Amino acid sequence: MEIDLVELSRWQFALTAMYHFLFVPLTLGLSILVAIMETVYVMTNRPIWRQMTKFWGTLFGINFVLGVATGITMEFQFGMNWSYYSHYVGDIFGAPLAIEGLMAFFLEATFVGLFFFGWDKLSKVQHLMVAWLVAIGSNFSALWILIANGWMQNPVGAEFNPETMRMEMTSFFEVMFNEVAQAKFVHTVSAGYVTASVFVLGVSALYLLQDRHKDLARRSIAVASAFGLASALSVVVLGDESGYSATHTQKMKLAAIEAMWHTEPAPAAITIVGFPDQEARETHYAVHLPWVMGLMGTRSLTEEIPGIAELVKESERRIRDGLIAYDALMTIRAERGNTPQQVRDSFEAHSDNLGYALLLKRYVDDPRQATAEQIAMAADDTVPWVAPLFWAFRLMVGLGFSFIAVMAYFFWRASFRQMNFPRWSLYGAVAIIPTPWIAAELGWFVAEFGRQPWTVDGVLPTALSASHLSVADLLITLAGFIAFYTVLFIIEMSLMVKYIRKGPYLDVEETEAWQADHTRRLQSAPLAETPAE
Repeated sequence: MEIDLVELSRWQFALTAMYHFLFVPLTLGLSILVAIMETVYVMTNRPIWRQMTKFWGTLFGINFVLGVATGITMEFQFGMNWSYYSHYVGDIFGAPLAIEGLMAFFLEATFVGLFFFGWDKLSKVQHLMVAWLVAIGSNFSALWILIANGWMQNPVGAEFNPETMRMEMTSFFEVMFNEVAQAKFVHTVSAGYVTASVFVLGVSALYLLQDRHKDLARRSIAVASAFGLASALSVVVLGDESGYSATHTQKMKLAAIEAMWHTEPAPAAITIVGFPDQEARETHYAVHLPWVMGLMGTRSLTEEIPGIAELVKESERRIRDGLIAYDALMTIRAERGNTPQQVRDSFEAHSDNLGYALLLKRYVDDPRQATAEQIAMAADDTVPWVAPLFWAFRLMVGLGFSFIAVMAYFFWRASFRQMNFPRWSLYGAVAIIPTPWIAAELGWFVAEFGRQPWTVDGVLPTALSASHLSVADLLITLAGFIAFYTVLFIIEMSLMVKYIRKGPYLDVEETEAWQADHTRRLQSAPLAETPAE
């Protein structure tokens, strides 16, 4: 029953998180694209760029509102569904979330109103500053959330206090500049930029196919393809950096992603395709590319990448070492301040592996009573389900390289072919609109599912993190969230389709004023002298 509760809690959080992340990437990317378009408007004073800013800004606003609505729920879930997790690591995990609310969310929420209602009340430069503050706030929000998530992947700057039975922060600097968090931030926001670029590209292609709003569509494609190409390249580069980081921070996740059952001689090969068999601990019909995994994972030709079998043995060793820390911890708790220094020294020497001893809680109430068989089972639990990770990662990577190809093609047509796009390419641009969301969701699946069985890697097992709720409570709230979020998703899609069909708003007065001013400047310009025949 306890395992069922944990699984239900995981399903609830996974579904709400994945729903929420349907809105986040587009918000991140459109905020920057809209700010770029308004920058061009302020520099050129051409009404078409104001029209573009307003149109894409409207779609940004719809997405932003629903992203906020779905995101607030998730923060409450930590306290309701994951209360022991919140108690255990709240001192560290809560800090970046609080900063996100105070610094980033208030910033973007304040200025997003000025963006929509300040067109006639602010000067052009002031409104441009507002647009960039909205974009900065959106990206700052992602930064602090990913710092929190990065700490779950690589818990640095904190230590366990046996007196309070909680993790406590020792260095905010280490938490903030965690190598995993920084790589995840740039990788994630770049993925959001690609999502928005593909969205703008697809909608603009639809307008060209319908022979509507062609000036706006062509300029939007030019901006989106240039921005999207740079972002897609950044996604691949930072994805590679995340893989390199995992080599020494999350070795089991990396081995599972590559279905690397045993340590190979350096440099390790990468598996292009294959069919992982977890029971047999082998990959059938595998196609390997020599040396590539070693070069990507270690940046060398001599370092090995440990395989799953070797990492399971290492986990078993760490469980046994963690039992020493657990025994010392129970003595400290029992003595209540009168603990011999020898016991405290023993705890400090082995405390890094305390989390591994807690894996035994799934099988026995007192880990010290665990049998050799139970220790072996707990060590085997550190291996996530390989096949879904293996294929999710490869599909995500394949989509990532396809975005580079698509953006490069449209950038070339926009820059060197007078913005003439074949109809087949426009149909293709419309068809691929959903694919960045698929890639983003796969990325989060790899990151979170690959961390199992840990909520905080190596520190707190997922099985211990959940609240003691009833199955009925979880089923009712799970059904409620699914129904409510589905309604929100339908509302967002309806609004987006409505405003895309409606098209951009044409500011007739401003366009006429610009044309009149442009004509006056042409008439007042001195005529060029005609060269003598």
